[in-house]
Amino acid sequence: MQLRYAFRLYPEPGQQGALARAFGCARVVFNDAVRARRDARAAKEPYPTSKVLSRALVTRGKLRRERYWLGEVSSVVLQQALRDADTAYANFFASLKGERKGPRVGEPRFRSRKDARQAIRFTSNARWKITRAGRLLLPKIGEVRVKWSRSLPAVPSSVTVIKDSAGRYYASFVIDTDPAADAAVLPDPAPGSVVGIDLGLTHFAVLDDGMKIDSPRFLRRAEKKLKKAQRELSRKQKGSKNRAKARLKVARAHAQVADARKEFCHQLSTQIVRDNQTVIVEDLAVSGLARTRLAKSVHDAGWSMFVNMLKYKCERYGRTFVQIDRFEPTSQVCSACGHRDGPKPLDAREWTCPACDIVHDRDVNAARNIKAAGLAALACRARVRPRPSRGGAQREEAGSHGIPPTAPAA
Repeated sequence: MQLRYAFRLYPEPGQQGALARAFGCARVVFNDAVRARRDARAAKEPYPTSKVLSRALVTRGKLRRERYWLGEVSSVVLQQALRDADTAYANFFASLKGERKGPRVGEPRFRSRKDARQAIRFTSNARWKITRAGRLLLPKIGEVRVKWSRSLPAVPSSVTVIKDSAGRYYASFVIDTDPAADAAVLPDPAPGSVVGIDLGLTHFAVLDDGMKIDSPRFLRRAEKKLKKAQRELSRKQKGSKNRAKARLKVARAHAQVADARKEFCHQLSTQIVRDNQTVIVEDLAVSGLARTRLAKSVHDAGWSMFVNMLKYKCERYGRTFVQIDRFEPTSQVCSACGHRDGPKPLDAREWTCPACDIVHDRDVNAARNIKAAGLAALACRARVRPRPSRGGAQREEAGSHGIPPTAPAA
């Protein structure tokens, strides 16, 4: 299984300039590759291969007067930009043929220097390394200071340097982990421990044992601060330095909300996976709910992120993850006798079963029905456990701070 470890970088002013040049060169090579393939399609010619593009855009491009600055950055960064273009076109064609799961993917677009996220990737060919002092040595950039929050379980083969919209720099490592070793990290839960989870807005999660976890509502709590920052941004003249400062202030406020939400989901998902052998949740139509009048609250809840964390952590630590069908009438069926009482309005938080006269809490009853449906699915071997992801690696959960990195000698 692959995991993504991200660490905060603190480059010096000169290193920030070198990273900006690397981001720009990678963006130019990617855009040139997209333009070359669009021109080939317009001329009804075969798409140029990666080898042809590499020779024309990188090897010969450095010799051109208008592209001489491509030689100021590592050639591995430019080759990885071409590889990203190949991956984007492969996903596009797979989506056209119906071979790719999920929503349709459009044709690759040109990258902009105003994009919220800039990234470059260094592979082992670039000869990057972690020094004895714990700094990240990048070719033609130098030794960058890193804030290590946990140790690396293995030596990574590549590193991706990312700059987000808030102006923060990160080093992202993808590492292959051993499932057997990971399963031994967490203590074994009680035998046969199963939990059914009902996600909602009034309470973020309700467990089948009656435990209710309040929704933090990070966005709602920060709305006043966000509105003030956005008003200040709207009053600044476009293109001015003050507007750039105000934009950065808005981006940092949003990043603070997103980080708090992610930390909450990490801690809660780790606790649930640690205490239970089987985790059962409902497959929610988040994209559909996000188009209703509850859109802001749905996005603020972060259900999809939480469920994805449960998935990969169950897979990593040897737990069983079950996701029942979204059309299961969990809120309409009595968890005690099985009587179906029909749909109910959202404001009905309690209801009495007409068959057995038991008063049900709507969310607790739904969580119990989710647990029963998941156990039935396991019993009849209708396994709905997701396959291991072949795409990007998941980010590691929050850990202890101040642990020195596991690094090769400089």
